[in-house]
Amino acid sequence: MFCCFFNGLFPSIQLFFVVFSGILNYDNKLTKIKEIKGMQQVDELYENLFTPWKIRDVEIKNRIVLCPMGGTSLFGWMELTGNHFDKEAAKFFIEKANNNVGLIITGIAPIKSTYWGQWLYENEKMFEELKEFMDEIHKTGTKLFIQITAGMGRSWAITSPLVPLNNSKIISTLIKPVIDLSYESASPSELPSRWAENMTTRALTKKEIHEIVDAFAKTAKLCKEAGVDGVEVHAVHEGYLLDQFTMECTNKRTDEYGGSFENRYRFPVEIVQAIKAACGEDYPVSLRYSVTSKMKGFCQGAMPDEEFEEFGRDLEESRKAAKYLQDAGYDMLNADNGTYDSWYWSHPPMYMPTNCNLDDVADIKEHVDIPVVCAGRMEPEVASVAIGEGYIDAVGVARQFLADSEWVTKILENRVKDIRPCICCHNACFNMAKYKGVANQQSLHDVSHIARCALDPRVMQSDKYEIKPAKVKKKIAVIGGGIGGMEAAILCAKRGHEVALYEKLEYLGGVFVAAAAPSYKEHDRMLISWYIREIQKYPIDIHVNTEVKNLDELDADEVIVATGAKARKLPIPGIEKAMEAVDYLLEDLDDIGENVVVIGGGLTGCEIAYELFLRDKKPVIVEAKHDLIVSDKVPLPNASYLRDFFITYKVPTYLESSVKEIKDDCVVISDKNGNITEIKADNVIVSVGYEPAPAFAKGKHVHVIGDAKQVGSLRTVIWGAWDVCMKL
Repeated sequence: MFCCFFNGLFPSIQLFFVVFSGILNYDNKLTKIKEIKGMQQVDELYENLFTPWKIRDVEIKNRIVLCPMGGTSLFGWMELTGNHFDKEAAKFFIEKANNNVGLIITGIAPIKSTYWGQWLYENEKMFEELKEFMDEIHKTGTKLFIQITAGMGRSWAITSPLVPLNNSKIISTLIKPVIDLSYESASPSELPSRWAENMTTRALTKKEIHEIVDAFAKTAKLCKEAGVDGVEVHAVHEGYLLDQFTMECTNKRTDEYGGSFENRYRFPVEIVQAIKAACGEDYPVSLRYSVTSKMKGFCQGAMPDEEFEEFGRDLEESRKAAKYLQDAGYDMLNADNGTYDSWYWSHPPMYMPTNCNLDDVADIKEHVDIPVVCAGRMEPEVASVAIGEGYIDAVGVARQFLADSEWVTKILENRVKDIRPCICCHNACFNMAKYKGVANQQSLHDVSHIARCALDPRVMQSDKYEIKPAKVKKKIAVIGGGIGGMEAAILCAKRGHEVALYEKLEYLGGVFVAAAAPSYKEHDRMLISWYIREIQKYPIDIHVNTEVKNLDELDADEVIVATGAKARKLPIPGIEKAMEAVDYLLEDLDDIGENVVVIGGGLTGCEIAYELFLRDKKPVIVEAKHDLIVSDKVPLPNASYLRDFFITYKVPTYLESSVKEIKDDCVVISDKNGNITEIKADNVIVSVGYEPAPAFAKGKHVHVIGDAKQVGSLRTVIWGAWDVCMKL
């Protein structure tokens, strides 16, 4: 049964590509992509990715670009130590360079340090270390650009603890030498913060604009002198500061930096002109560029294929802007779509279509003469065809490099099935969370340490998580064959232990099999398949259909308990008429009925309602809290997509409401004012969270991990397994 299930879910890479190509919406432009079928050899499928190209006079060995990610800056990120050469980021990039990436663009480096207010160009020692690093990069044949940001404006992801400090003139003045909150969020005009409903940003002064332009030139020159192959200006992109200057909806200035098209684009134009004056016309300058904003208003994004009136930059203006920016001196457009208001375009979750930005980026390519890179859930198979047909010049990839640093090498070596897939969860790489009434719910530790990976804790944490042979070889029993159990078993085997894995069900994967069941969770299913193949590479004794009832039965020195969690129960009259979320996901009932009430508006409940809508059902969500997905564990790109989807498609949502009774044909609810409503229901699905379900309690040689210890995310499951296994 298990084998049949997974054989059905995971077709060959050839059929996989056909499915992906069929998703593309290119009218007649990309007909050739849609018609490609039956490719037999991987080298033919991907060959266009491995041809050389040029940015100015800099030749890049292949068409794969490691796109910038916050937290991977060579000049530090948001650490209290201020600007410094980040050796952990350097390790990260060296590893990628040794694995055949063509061009690396480092994560954003604020032109002025977030803490202590130091300009980048003032730290001479940092650039001396940078030169030594570039020598190592160039030995691999990889080229590297450094991305520099002017600032984030209203998009600055201010954390909840900092909001009252920002809003207090006295406190904000006192802490200004450490962190200038007013400067960090300064925008073209007074604007509402993307993150805090009760916060308004101030307008950047002309003096500050001129200082930033000058700082770009000085920093770029130091980069050139250190051997850096080019710089990227961040950004007329994603609703950051420069992007806010370019858009009428966010730029209400009346000076030379506002009003007309030329005035609104003056800031990024002056930056590239200053860089060229300092570094020479031939020194490459890339621009991170959002083709369209995909905004319906502040904090209102547009769905894929939705007809809407663009609030930000539309395609018509973008065509003009791209040519204008090229003529100003930019040598490449590193492009996608979206802003923080429509963040799921810039950082697509699994709900977004693959290759979601390709259509718009290919359009822009027709209006410029400089290279154009496309990013946004790009599938390498599709990218290869698009490059071959001239629709784009290279493919931008970011998070897949976190999930598997060797993925380019594996493509070259015809080991595509060995690639650990990125599942677009954002649980470590962009884990800024927000819901109604709060700002960024990200922990202060995570603020300064993003661009990590839920699937691989070694990313940007190489010193903490390093696989070393165990000093004493032990017999280890792992109870539970979900993701946490498989991760623990593999890691212990890698360290040289003798490992046995016990799973009471007939298949591996645990509750993640249910989580991966929705139609849009294809990469989740690929991850399960990857784990099953991976665990078979090691001498692990796997026992399925085996429930461990007594630890004394096990011949083990150490026991790892990874038995997951169980669904919470609601004491509601008629609850027996409802079904649990896991049961629905596993059974995938066709006869669920048309009208389905989902009790619980957390992530799982919302994903179920989303899947029901895609299946032409009529879901209704009932949630006790004041917003959907009230959780600091669900990143904003994921949560905002689902919230915006339900608003756009008018999925009924009852917030601050409790269920009083489940009847045969309806659900009776009460709102916060005591008003009673009966909701028609053919079926009811309950998704109100989980609680740990350890098969055995923690003991001297018994280690409880994952959801069995504390219900969390895939990140806490996998990282928790490493925290335990590294000590055994």
